Amino acid sequence: MTSSETQPDDCIIIGAGPAGLTAAIYLARFHLSIRLFDCGSSRAAMIPCTRNHAGYPEGIKGTDLLRLMYAQAKRYGAHRELAEVTALSRDEDGFAVRIGDRIARARTVLLATGVVNHRPRSLPDDVHDAALARGLLRYCPICDGYEVTDKRVGVIGTGDHGMREALFLRGYTRDVTLIAPDAEHGLDDACMAKLDAAGIQRVDGPCGGFAIEGDRLALDTAGGRMAFDSVYPALGSRIRSHLAVEAGARASEDGCLEVDDHQRTSIPGLFAAGDVVKGLDQISHAMGEAGVAATTIRNTLSEQSPLWR
Repeated sequence: MTSSETQPDDCIIIGAGPAGLTAAIYLARFHLSIRLFDCGSSRAAMIPCTRNHAGYPEGIKGTDLLRLMYAQAKRYGAHRELAEVTALSRDEDGFAVRIGDRIARARTVLLATGVVNHRPRSLPDDVHDAALARGLLRYCPICDGYEVTDKRVGVIGTGDHGMREALFLRGYTRDVTLIAPDAEHGLDDACMAKLDAAGIQRVDGPCGGFAIEGDRLALDTAGGRMAFDSVYPALGSRIRSHLAVEAGARASEDGCLEVDDHQRTSIPGLFAAGDVVKGLDQISHAMGEAGVAATTIRNTLSEQSPLWR
């Protein structure tokens, strides 16, 4: 294993979604030496068009937003390397970050690795991608619930999580069906009472046979084949916090990193922002956390040694 540099960077950012790129813009404009590692799987890249991100009244494609943000960071000297970070640990300089057979070093690290949505297991990749591009499959009712106003919506999920997502979407349309992903619904009496009060239908699984039929996404259920204008998987997500957790950072039971008001994890010098942190999974929120983290990083480094030109 080799070390690629003798002097540590001021900060290594892991992840180049909205949080990582916002931090890169801030840190580069603070005249800090930074490095940005990205494995190329930002959840924002999956967004066909977001219309609730301020400043884009006609909406913007997720990949276009990321492209513009990186161009802005690059303008001030930030460089992104497409590579997967496999481990990080503390060392005498701050942190050692492993990328393949290389080690990069930095005085601080910002983790902005986000989350991965769980997909229905029987949904083929080609159908998934085509349905996502057409708005027939959606993952964030906060982001795009407005687009399903008065449309026929299916929610794949059960239990308290599925119930809460179905109830949220009931604020946009009367026609909401909660579909169990595997077998019978796992709903307690309180959940069923809330669904009944909202007029939300319940259909047992398993669900499968996904196909785009006309302008709808169709699937098989225990109640027969059904088709919807949009389908929301409410199956949870995997928090990509393992790098920090393996290094000793505290996290919640579901894997969200615990941070203070300045985005500091329980490991000094290790910061986190965006969906990997417990809180609202929204682009605007991730960007705000990244701004706080980047400013704190700058001020922390200046306490260690003056940041003078």
